[in-house]
Amino acid sequence: MQTRFPVFYAIRQELYDWRLWTGRAVVLAFAALAGLVVVGFTWLTEQAFAQFLWLKSSYWWSPLLWTPLSTVAIVWLMRRYAIGATGSGIPQVMAALSPEVSREHVGLYVSVRLTIAKILLASWGFLAGLSLGREGPSVQIAAGVMRHARRWLPVQSQVSAQGLMMAGGAAGIAAAFNTPLAGVMFAIEELSRQSPHRSNGLLLAAIVLGGMMAVSVNGNATYFGVIRVENLNMALLLPGLLVAVSCGLAGGLFARLVVLSLSGQSNDWFSRLRVRSPLRFAAACGLAVALLGLASHGATYGSGYDYTREMLEGNATESPFYVLLKFVATWITTWAGVPAGIFAPSLAIGGALGNDIAQLTSYANAPTLMALGMAAFLAAVTQAPMTAFIIVMEMVDGHALVLSLMASALVASGVSRLISAPFYTSLAQLQLQRLPLRNDQKKSPEGL
Repeated sequence: MQTRFPVFYAIRQELYDWRLWTGRAVVLAFAALAGLVVVGFTWLTEQAFAQFLWLKSSYWWSPLLWTPLSTVAIVWLMRRYAIGATGSGIPQVMAALSPEVSREHVGLYVSVRLTIAKILLASWGFLAGLSLGREGPSVQIAAGVMRHARRWLPVQSQVSAQGLMMAGGAAGIAAAFNTPLAGVMFAIEELSRQSPHRSNGLLLAAIVLGGMMAVSVNGNATYFGVIRVENLNMALLLPGLLVAVSCGLAGGLFARLVVLSLSGQSNDWFSRLRVRSPLRFAAACGLAVALLGLASHGATYGSGYDYTREMLEGNATESPFYVLLKFVATWITTWAGVPAGIFAPSLAIGGALGNDIAQLTSYANAPTLMALGMAAFLAAVTQAPMTAFIIVMEMVDGHALVLSLMASALVASGVSRLISAPFYTSLAQLQLQRLPLRNDQKKSPEGL
């Protein structure tokens, strides 16, 4: 039968083992669930931030009280009940994928409990008006959902827990940005660094399916709309190069500041206060973010999405200090230790920097330089240029800018490497310090 009818034999072998198809069904079902959870998380953060904007518009002084108090409450709850929910969420997933982490310790970084905590605490961060993004948290949230699928797989399933977490994390990025292709690239470029496992066809299908959940709910709409690219020619070369280098320097500086701040390597007064009294430090950070928000007339609160979209549409009020204020607000929010991502703020900073350079060089089509700036700054911070340029390309429907976006991301990432070590890899190493130590090891400081 095998020799005379190879096709029939192959089909029979494929259909023979019911456990194979059960495992596939479970993986895809949980991928869809992970995508829907991220969609729900996205809606919750939007509603939370809308409530903050209402409070601010009703009482202009309210952030001076509400933001510091909320920051303290978030940090206290996180440190007491869910220390693994701190920060972006991407370093936790990378740490969970590391060969150094045994099966019984994966729950320190990725679990359903941490998924629930991340949803609630990150949403509260938006309600507090902190400068943060939801995309990094979406990675840890979706990875926690997908890891739970392992309990429902057949005993002899070849799908590993590491593979499920990698697929879940990538699906989280895809669903958060409504960009399925970017999720696949994120799994290849970032998450695969920490894991010996590679994405097979089933896991790639899970990533795409998770991302498609956002498309099915929100429609095939781009994150920032559609930019108009007009008359691409050599006139773009000098402004584009200036954007890429500037974003590379600024992004590298941001990554270095965040890593140094969270690692505690700096012995300045603020770092000592953070270790000695984390709640007082969180209150100071919340107050600083509130003051920066007031100074920017509210532009630095939240992810920066609304301000960036207004800039792309030409409706934003010009603020020459927005880049600096948003940069500092995002750094301080991250330093406070709250659950917070940096993807969306990075896009906002890069877009604003591109807009500033367009004004400086009198370049006619500012949205083009803004798109290049978004890809460049995100690539500089994460040092994942392929993921950065694909995310921006899908977010603005910028297929006419493919080569320019790619070049900008690669240049910025190269410049950033001269300033900072790989961002998420460094933070993942800090997360690994939370592993229980053997008796022959000295106690290490808690890595955030």
